[in-house]
Amino acid sequence: KGAFPTWLAPVQVAVIPVHHEYHTEYAKMINNKLNALGFRSKLDARNEKLGYRMREAQMKKVPMQLVLGDGERDNNTVTIRRQGQKESVTVTFEEFVALLRKEVEDKVRCDL
Repeated sequence: KGAFPTWLAPVQVAVIPVHHEYHTEYAKMINNKLNALGFRSKLDARNEKLGYRMREAQMKKVPMQLVLGDGERDNNTVTIRRQGQKESVTVTFEEFVALLRKEVEDKVRCDL
């Protein structure tokens, strides 16, 4: 069905700021850090509704979405939403990187 595991997906993480004006800088920083660490991450800071951008990432079957708003920016955290799931989990950026690294290196899906 085109849903690749995280280690094989062309885009592993979609970084989605809640509001394109207020949260884009933090989202850019997170996206740049992920790319520098060797992960395939894409920033979606278009001036579209949040739900539209999240749904588009789901339709493209991106394994993980990071939704970043005020709370995430202020606390240096990320909210993770997995492909095909509606619930989300908020963790520190370091915890997310550890989870992502484990999934890519071990080629298994890790639950939070």
